[in-house]
Amino acid sequence: MSRIGKKEIIIPSNTEIKVNQSNISVKGRKGQLNHKLPKSISIKQHNNTIQLIKNNDSKKTKELYGLSRSIINNMILGVSQGFEKKLVIQGVGYRSQIEGKNLILNVGYSHPVHIKPPNGINIKVENNTNIYISGINKEEVGQVAATIRDIRPPEPYKGKGIRYENEKIKRKVGKAGK
Repeated sequence: MSRIGKKEIIIPSNTEIKVNQSNISVKGRKGQLNHKLPKSISIKQHNNTIQLIKNNDSKKTKELYGLSRSIINNMILGVSQGFEKKLVIQGVGYRSQIEGKNLILNVGYSHPVHIKPPNGINIKVENNTNIYISGINKEEVGQVAATIRDIRPPEPYKGKGIRYENEKIKRKVGKAGK
């Protein structure tokens, strides 16, 4: 049984939730998100809490139980606080800039790499080497950050590339063995 799925979701005072059969809509000060729950999971809403209930005990339902609770909780956190990821560019001559809403990366290729963020995602660049990605949807913020990191992942010898803020890179000794 899922320990995560059993937990109640506490609704903050500045967040409004509407449940229509299997559709859930969360509205807060940062925006609005919608999600369609599987048919095997239903919602019971109290004053300021939400509890998920399994309609049957199949393996698929057990898998979706905790996942659905986490998705709804992340929607509530997203519309009330928002999510942010920070990327750091490391390397000689590596830099980034914003042109309009697009992100332009110069990371050692013969051409600059252009990235157009999806709707609802904000990208901010600070000191040409720090990239901040923010939005209300945790999945989209993480996916945009992973896409940017995949352009030039950090290499193990000198540590050059694009990495997350607190990411530890396992360094290797070079060819000389020094």
